[in-house]
Parts: sequence; structure tokens; C-alpha cells
Amino acid sequence: MLMRFDPFREFDELAAQLFDGRRTRAMPLDAYRIGDVFHVDLDLPGVKPESIEVTVEKNVLTVKAERHWEREGIDTVVCERPQGTFTRELFLGESLDTEKVSASYENGVLHLTIPVAEEAKARRIEVHAADRKEAIAATSAAA
Repeated sequence: MLMRFDPFREFDELAAQLFDGRRTRAMPLDAYRIGDVFHVDLDLPGVKPESIEVTVEKNVLTVKAERHWEREGIDTVVCERPQGTFTRELFLGESLDTEKVSASYENGVLHLTIPVAEEAKARRIEVHAADRKEAIAATSAAA
């Protein structure tokens, strides 16, 4: 599963707003689970697909993207849309299969799929009817 709260991210966003004077460069996301697969959608409007980099190291998934436009010869009146390099880290639970992460990009949204690892999936344990004394004796004899 995904870590839902990162206390330092909130502080970083506040510091960026106070000291930088601009909007934060965070990538808003939605994360949800369907069956045994986690889905993460990140908004990256105006980003070229070739500038998106997705990496996984241990249990940290990092998304990095760039958005730039030329302003040469243009008299800019208002500039509110952030540009530059955007980075977002997601802390993944040990139960996810980081070897099978997949990514697609459509209409300004990066879609990640992260399956639950086979060994972490719920499994049914068969219950056998047996005499308790026989089970204890078999366990003692094996030791």
C-alpha cells in the first residue's frame, strides 16, 4: 500500500509558498486500489512524455518531469503557470511488486499501475479435521 501522509511534504509546500512567492510545483495525484492493483494518477499538464522519468529504488517510487516554454521576444503580462522540473516521491509498502510497475501518459495525466506482490496476497489456509492428541504427538515426534 502507499504511505498516505508525508509530514515533510506539507512543510516543503508551505516554505515554498512563503519564501519563493510562487505556487508550489507539486504534482497532484489520486491513488486508489482495484482488486490486487494500486493505481496512481498524477496531473502533468503541458509536459512532453519524453521528459517524464519514473524510477523505483527499494520502496521509493520517484516521478520527475520538466515543463518549459520559450518567452523570448514576448512581453509577459502574467505568469502563473509553473515551469521547470517537478519531482514527486511515493513511499511504497513492502507488499507491492516494484518489479512490475507500469506507466502510461495520456491527456496530461501520468497513470501508474503497481500490483500487489504474489506473496503478499491473501490466501486461504485449509483446515484439516484431526484428533488434537495425534497432532501434538506428531509435532513432538518431528522435533
